[in-house]
Amino acid sequence: MNIIVFDMDGVLVDVTGSYRAAIIETIRFFTGRTISNDEIQDWKNRGGYNNDWVLCHHFCRDCGVELAYEAVVDQFNRFFFGANDDGLILEEKWIPEDGLLARLSASRKLAIFTGRDRRELFATLRRLQLDGIFHPTITAEDVRHGKPAPDGLLLIRDSHPGARLVFVGDTIDDARSALAAQVPFIGIAAPDSPRRADLVAALNGAGALAVIENVNQIEGVLPA
Repeated sequence: MNIIVFDMDGVLVDVTGSYRAAIIETIRFFTGRTISNDEIQDWKNRGGYNNDWVLCHHFCRDCGVELAYEAVVDQFNRFFFGANDDGLILEEKWIPEDGLLARLSASRKLAIFTGRDRRELFATLRRLQLDGIFHPTITAEDVRHGKPAPDGLLLIRDSHPGARLVFVGDTIDDARSALAAQVPFIGIAAPDSPRRADLVAALNGAGALAVIENVNQIEGVLPA
């Protein structure tokens, strides 16, 4: 059995207008500073900042603003979810082209390992009518240690003994998670990604089988 494990953000969903925008708005709310997408990517490329709440909290602290972590989470979610799932989450755009997942699922299982929590994941999957396509779906609440720890990939492998996994992600933490789990990794770096050259170098340096521009190119680089 072959299983393609997808990260969610930046792989299946364009989150420029949702998570990235919520980072910008949260930091501006607490510090008055407008952070650029290049600066966000610089933090992501360091590793250890797969969790956007942690990134916001640490950025605010570096600006001299001391906050309770929970205050950052609450404000971030106000921007992201809005009053009734009508916030920045609605700005997300689905990336796979029609037919891609059907072709892939004809010979492989499709799974998700994401840093989102369940509410964040399923709010998007339900809105896009994609419930049931991915199994299992591993979220931040399902693992003791988030990326770059390998916990989510190990859970999937342990639940399917003998299966061959490949992980598809767009951050250095995704790549390091795959490396720790000894799972082949395919990196994604969109042409318009901030700091793209640095990202490509980091993904290749972490052992990526290939780095592609978007998930729709995956069929050309999947291991046999």
